[in-house]
Amino acid sequence: MLGTVDEIVFDCADPVALSTFWHAVLGGSEPTHRRAGWSYFDTPAGLRVAFQGVPEPKRAKNRVHLDVAVDDVPAAADAAVLLGATRQGALHADAVGTFQVLLDPEGNEWCVVKAAAASK
Repeated sequence: MLGTVDEIVFDCADPVALSTFWHAVLGGSEPTHRRAGWSYFDTPAGLRVAFQGVPEPKRAKNRVHLDVAVDDVPAAADAAVLLGATRQGALHADAVGTFQVLLDPEGNEWCVVKAAAASK
């Protein structure tokens, strides 16, 4: 093992606004705005999520995204939209589970997901 995940960092235009959005999605400690261009909070699971201001806009699809586990995908997607997310495509459901792709306020892809119940 080389190391452990210290934090997940989003490059973004507005660290304060994006940390406020993601805090509403994930919960945890109140966002800290450490200095201009850098905000973070710790999730209830102890993962630090940070937001670093960068001058250039997002240009393409993410190569990495967050899957947020929820009990009810359609309800969670509706709640996320009220917070400022945008649905990307239709709800997907198959034998593995259900998910909805969303975009955060700066266009970063992420999903609300629920695994299918295990069959016995």
